[in-house]
Amino acid sequence: MDIFLATVVLGMVTGVLAGLFGIGGGLVIVPVLVMLFSAHHFPAELIMIMAVASSLATIIFTAISSVIAHHRLGSLVWAKVFSLSPAIMLGAALGAVVAKQISADYLRLILVVFLVYVGIQMALQIKPKAGTVKQSKFLDALVGTVIGLLSAIVGIGGGTLTVPYLVHGQYTMRQAVAVASACGLPIALVGTVSYVLLGWQDARLPEGCLGYVYLPAFLGTGLSSIFTAPLGAKLAHKLPAATLKRYFSLLLFIMAAKLLWH
Repeated sequence: MDIFLATVVLGMVTGVLAGLFGIGGGLVIVPVLVMLFSAHHFPAELIMIMAVASSLATIIFTAISSVIAHHRLGSLVWAKVFSLSPAIMLGAALGAVVAKQISADYLRLILVVFLVYVGIQMALQIKPKAGTVKQSKFLDALVGTVIGLLSAIVGIGGGTLTVPYLVHGQYTMRQAVAVASACGLPIALVGTVSYVLLGWQDARLPEGCLGYVYLPAFLGTGLSSIFTAPLGAKLAHKLPAATLKRYFSLLLFIMAAKLLWH
């Protein structure tokens, strides 16, 4: 199947999953793009970094949509977004540099570990523990840098990392999800620009690339996911979310195993 058409379908699926489970699509997008790029015989040493970069680029669309929705609902704490964003942007830029420096095998292993980590959380229904820790500017800077760094390395918007940190502080789950969604935008923007610049003169890249971002995958996945995320949100109120999370965790384990096998 043509990569663009395949990623349109991928975007539709990840949009539903994001709306259904409240997670970013990067967890699914990166492994699937790795498989698609492998099937089309892209340079083996570039497949992982292209998949991560393209995934981050697609998050720009969904993050903008999420920010608008949460702002209209009044659940977005802008002061916290502005407190975390500078460090998150620094971390995202550093993450792209780190991803370029390490081998494709190590990058794949990091993604496998992260998939297993999230899969275990969903399978066991582990929820962030509420706390009353007062989060200082220094702590925001430290944690924000780590969130940006890891998110840019594995190609996600960072919600699985940002939400627990915020809930452990003095924020409700609703506020935490809103702030995490907004913080996904600077991660996606800075991470994407960094990957574009880092891959600008890489002669090994196939046609259709802007740096390490593969444009057909970026457009196919990003545009279609916007339209299906609201459907996932509606289904979340009608379907047994707890049971579905366990099935989804199984999917994450399978993708992790497949990545590890190859």
